[in-house]
Amino acid sequence: MNPADALLEIATLLERERALRYRSSAFRTAAAVLEGLTPAELVDAAGLRRRRGIGDTSFAVIQEALAGEVPRYLAELRERYTPARSELRAALRGDLHSHSEWSDGTTSIAQLAAAARDLGHEYLALTDHSPRLRVANGLSPERLRAQLEQLPAYSDERFTLLSGIEADILEDGGLDQKPELLDELDVVVASAHSKLRMDSAPMTRRLVSAVSSGRVDVLGHVTGRLITGARGTRPPSTFDAAAVFDACVSHRVAVEINSRPEREDPPDELIVLALECGCLFSIDSDAHAPGQLGLIDEGAARAERLGIPAERIVTTWPLPRLREWLAR
Repeated sequence: MNPADALLEIATLLERERALRYRSSAFRTAAAVLEGLTPAELVDAAGLRRRRGIGDTSFAVIQEALAGEVPRYLAELRERYTPARSELRAALRGDLHSHSEWSDGTTSIAQLAAAARDLGHEYLALTDHSPRLRVANGLSPERLRAQLEQLPAYSDERFTLLSGIEADILEDGGLDQKPELLDELDVVVASAHSKLRMDSAPMTRRLVSAVSSGRVDVLGHVTGRLITGARGTRPPSTFDAAAVFDACVSHRVAVEINSRPEREDPPDELIVLALECGCLFSIDSDAHAPGQLGLIDEGAARAERLGIPAERIVTTWPLPRLREWLAR
């Protein structure tokens, strides 16, 4: 098989597993090294081994691929990769929550957009973090404006990269970015990232205020919980969920079904409550690497299991209808 394709598939599967980022980055780096080589340089094993960016494992993958074999490491990853399956997955047209290296993602915008195209997405919203989240290299107004100038280059007749942000919900319910800049964006995902153990009443006011601002499209990972993974576990925030979801209905804000397995946020019982309240939903990957865009398989399977109609999921809508909702 093509060695570069093998390296990129390994990187994608490692990202899908949420492996430590240096592991997937090493294989993407090796694939990039191969792109500039002539056929003679590619088959020169001694010369290849000396090239910067080619490590022991990536070298073995390349040699096995050149020999016409499926590399052993790739075969092992394929063996343990089992995507969630659902009929709903085929109805999804895009994703409204993703991150690039501009904040805390691992790759360029170009690599993220290319992966979305390869998945058959009609659209993807780039929603890097807002300034207050310094640990995630959040975008200042100046950096966000610089990013916006670049985004049109990634859209064409079959794929649209939507501008966006994951705006931190401040303690008073405000949004962590200049209002006039938020108004320029296609998609605003609002999420709480700090003070997640607030008492129920102030947390309820905080979330209701954010979704009632007129500037939020998607309420991201609403409870903030973590149920597994390298970061450990974290209990869900407490708040009056019915009040928050009623506000979402009033302002036509979609409740995110965050597809990351370490989150599964909202919990099942809150998804059922949001459905009963009349909420719209957005099934999103919250991808921080190209391979994680495929995590929407997990979100789609949960949504199908809990009986959410496709019509209530904004990421099943074609782009013209989505844009109409975003401009409400």
